[in-house]
Amino acid sequence: MSFLAPRFAPPERILMGPGPSDVPRRVLNALAAPTLGHLDPAYLAIMDEVRDFLRQVFKTKNELTMAVSGTGSAGMEATLVNLIEPGDEVIVCVNGVFGGRMKDTAERCGAKVHAVEAPWGEIIEPSAIAAALDQHKNVKLVGIVHAETSTGAHQPLEEISKLVHNAGALLLVDAVTSLGGVPLDLDALQIDACYSGTQKCLSCPPGLAPVSFSSAAVDRISARKTKVQSWYLDMSMLKSYWGQERVYHHTAPINMTYALREALAIVLEEGLENRWARHTKNHLALRAGLEALGLKYIPKHSLASLNAIHVPEGVDEAGVRKRLLTEFDIEIGAGLGPFKGKAWRIGLMGASSTKKHVLLVLAALESILGVSGGTTAATAVYA
Repeated sequence: MSFLAPRFAPPERILMGPGPSDVPRRVLNALAAPTLGHLDPAYLAIMDEVRDFLRQVFKTKNELTMAVSGTGSAGMEATLVNLIEPGDEVIVCVNGVFGGRMKDTAERCGAKVHAVEAPWGEIIEPSAIAAALDQHKNVKLVGIVHAETSTGAHQPLEEISKLVHNAGALLLVDAVTSLGGVPLDLDALQIDACYSGTQKCLSCPPGLAPVSFSSAAVDRISARKTKVQSWYLDMSMLKSYWGQERVYHHTAPINMTYALREALAIVLEEGLENRWARHTKNHLALRAGLEALGLKYIPKHSLASLNAIHVPEGVDEAGVRKRLLTEFDIEIGAGLGPFKGKAWRIGLMGASSTKKHVLLVLAALESILGVSGGTTAATAVYA
């Protein structure tokens, strides 16, 4: 009996949620290139390009910069399991889902975690970190989310970085929703470890996690007295595969590496400053349009890449999202945690951050909500 598989035809969506973002055809074409072996000289050369491109996008000279095989969550675990030993004291800043995940992961590493918390939608104030560092003198690491995807809050880092390093600790930053779309300079900010994902502002399919470690972070890893709890994410072995030694560690996702190479090339061809400016412009236009429709933003410090807004009283939150998807093929995100049923999250990331996307989602919301003025307000920003 012969087997006939059903036709494989996923629908084409306009991705304006919290991730993934739209993927350029050039990146999708790279995925379809011939698969090589994970130690083929041609593939190793592509790995070298990816490392070089990542350094440029992270704005760093860090030698230990690579793409971990896994999504952004694997990047988070990779940084934490390598920098934390059982019993270490660490501070983790929590003002949303992803700060909470960082705290949970640090605890699983055996750390004694001191949480510095802020209400969802607000940033972590430097004074709160200063107080925690003053109270806990043996802290070795401070972790914070630069772009909190669950709330749309954009966390300033300059003052916090100075506080952390003056206390002799390392600074770990989650840049999953900021890398490639929001200004981020690892070396200028003295960030010791940073992780991101491919599917947000880089507009690559999910599957790899860019990470970077400063020389101070590498020294911390080298001085460990215990084994890293994760064999798969142990940087002492991964750096031998990504570095000059080329020691086999695992079978890398070959074609995903091709895709990331192309996505990073697109970022660098556009130019980081131009890309940041594009995200800012589209965010301001979307904000003007949403506010003209009577919709209010949640965070005071709002990300250009992820717009979190209150759902008006009496509006069916899930129903609006369903109509956007079924009638307009537009995906936006729902609220999480305390914002569940109370917020929409509209992503303007990478290839999804365009004037066309902004005007399209505003026009769709005008149609569904029965209001007007959003597209007119946004167009005025572009004038």
